Amino acid sequence: MLSPAQAQDRAAALIDFARKAGADAADAVYSGESSEAVQVRLGALEDVERSESEHLGLRVFVGRRSASIGSSDLSDAALQELASRAVAMARLAPEDPYAGLAAEALLLRTEPAGLDLIDAGEPGPARLRELALEAEDAARAVAGVTNSEGASAGSGGRSLALVTSHGFAGSFGSTSHQISATVIAGEGAGMQRDYAWRSAHHLADLPSAAEIGTQAGNRAVARLSPGRLKSGPMPVVFDPRVGGTLIGHLAGAISGSAIARRASFLLGKDLAQVFAPGVTVIDDPLRPRGLGSRPFDGEGLPTALRMLVEDGRLTGWLMDSAAARQLGGTPTGHAVRGAGGAPGVGISNLHLAAGTLSVAELIADIADGVLVTELIGQGVNAVTGDYSRGASGFRIIKGAIAGPVAEFTVAGNLLDMFAGLTPANDLEWHRSVNVPTIRVDGMTVAGD
Repeated sequence: MLSPAQAQDRAAALIDFARKAGADAADAVYSGESSEAVQVRLGALEDVERSESEHLGLRVFVGRRSASIGSSDLSDAALQELASRAVAMARLAPEDPYAGLAAEALLLRTEPAGLDLIDAGEPGPARLRELALEAEDAARAVAGVTNSEGASAGSGGRSLALVTSHGFAGSFGSTSHQISATVIAGEGAGMQRDYAWRSAHHLADLPSAAEIGTQAGNRAVARLSPGRLKSGPMPVVFDPRVGGTLIGHLAGAISGSAIARRASFLLGKDLAQVFAPGVTVIDDPLRPRGLGSRPFDGEGLPTALRMLVEDGRLTGWLMDSAAARQLGGTPTGHAVRGAGGAPGVGISNLHLAAGTLSVAELIADIADGVLVTELIGQGVNAVTGDYSRGASGFRIIKGAIAGPVAEFTVAGNLLDMFAGLTPANDLEWHRSVNVPTIRVDGMTVAGD
């Protein structure tokens, strides 16, 4: 894997080859990753993995015609051939009136923000094994845990560089550290499984491996002997580890590309009151050490904190340059790039702002409801907003968390769910989508 500076040099060389091959404009993106992981099970080493990958993608334009191509061979000879093929492909492609690089005047021209995404220390296989064993030992020590599916610890690094033919060149790197544990509680047909997992750019930002393991064990034991729910309408409370999916559906629905395709349940709701007053949703790509932080977007535009929902009202769509041209707007710095092809639209560090009620206060008036801690399946229609997911969790009876429940479905429509959403004050900050506990009134539960 190349360093960010080396990656930027290779991307710049590819742009030069593309211009010499006849491209009117081009951009090149390099993505390189390395990772190392150790997995243990029942106190014994089970697997050690190390991998490295890198890819350099090129997008060229000949007029309004474009083509994309990529390679993992970064030699000059390979890049020259890559550029020639891309230009030949573009000349045969259909015209796209919305294709093109971002407007030159919008490009990031200042030094990218320092986001503290790199941990200089590297734990190495021996330390990773110690962490994995510590997590599993703690999980297995929880009374009621009867088996283990294993624990793992890993670390890695990433380099990303973007260079365009009209003046942008930038790169940055990051590191990552992860610890996870998955265990089983109970015996026979009554067994239950659960897990705990954490990731951070800096190892020091992770909880101890023992804390992660204990959490996994406690979660599995808490699920033992689940009951069943009766069908009917009731308040549904989403635990923070699953509640972020609701805000993820919001981000997908306000993507400019989804709006341009008329494939969003929020079509026609631009600047509308979608949530209750007081609800705020923020995307912050410049959050130090944030899992989704980035100093520039996939087109070389500056990134900045943006209110997606302010006082319950949508503030507009998230747009890359192509979507902005289609919708007659301005790019918002939310372009994201994969290994190849044109940019898409995506978020960085998204969070739902905390409310004013504690979790106890949030559920105090619920006579009969459910706390969802796990969601199953993909039953969400992005066009209509219809929502139906399998779930498990805990009953709420007379304002208190009661026993575990399983094998039920929660259903509604995302527009109604957003309107009936109330956040608690227990906002967590260790995911790329961070939310507090969320209460949604008016949902339907399908159980017995």
